[in-house]
Amino acid sequence: MSGCLSPFKRFLFVRKVIKLHTQTDRPLSKTCSTDELIRRFISENTEVVVGKSLTPEIKLRLFTPDCRFWREKPELWPFDDPYWAIYWPGGQALSRYLLDHPGVCRGRSVLDLGSGCGASAISAKLCGAAHVVANDIDPVAVVATHMNSDLNHVEPPISVTKNIIGSNPEGFDLILLGDMFYDETLANNLHSWLDRCIKTHGTKVLIGDPRRAQFEGHIIRKFLRHLTQFELPECVREENYGLTSSDVWCYHPEF
Repeated sequence: MSGCLSPFKRFLFVRKVIKLHTQTDRPLSKTCSTDELIRRFISENTEVVVGKSLTPEIKLRLFTPDCRFWREKPELWPFDDPYWAIYWPGGQALSRYLLDHPGVCRGRSVLDLGSGCGASAISAKLCGAAHVVANDIDPVAVVATHMNSDLNHVEPPISVTKNIIGSNPEGFDLILLGDMFYDETLANNLHSWLDRCIKTHGTKVLIGDPRRAQFEGHIIRKFLRHLTQFELPECVREENYGLTSSDVWCYHPEF
């Protein structure tokens, strides 16, 4: 474990990678808050980060050592776990791939599933996607995504907080998943649902993941074509248990 991980970020990392995290609809927060109050809270407890990632051209509001909750006790956080406040390495690789290959989403309908901070949705917007939907079951992530869109001078994506995994697939041209294979049950549900999306609408699916054990050991790996690998910046390695690289894969059920 890297010594530079704050207690709060370590808590989030362990929760995301190890603990069962079911995709169910959740209340807005432990306290009733309006979007404006959430915006103010995010502004006061995150920092605009430029660089220090695989996509230095994108600005994001994230946790940094200068933020209160970098070393605060996790139980003092008033909302659901803020996965949106960390730019996970799978999402970084996915966003980098889109920015390097804008034709992948130009003019297309794109779904960013488990959108978090919204980086991949923002990247799709920057690349000229015609229609972008960011789906995250945490309503606070929606507010963060809109704030990050404003930072990057793009129109915010359409935001959906309903759990859509398992629902009747809509006709998206492209589905993006970054760092979503951290739990076996979730991975199984994703595998089944993505199969339906591809077979029903011919959807293209891109997955970003730093080859974590849960991803590497899942049956879905048999259906993935490796597209590229990115070496992570040193600061990203230190914040992610020493992970050195992150990959992008294309999913096809009959590959």
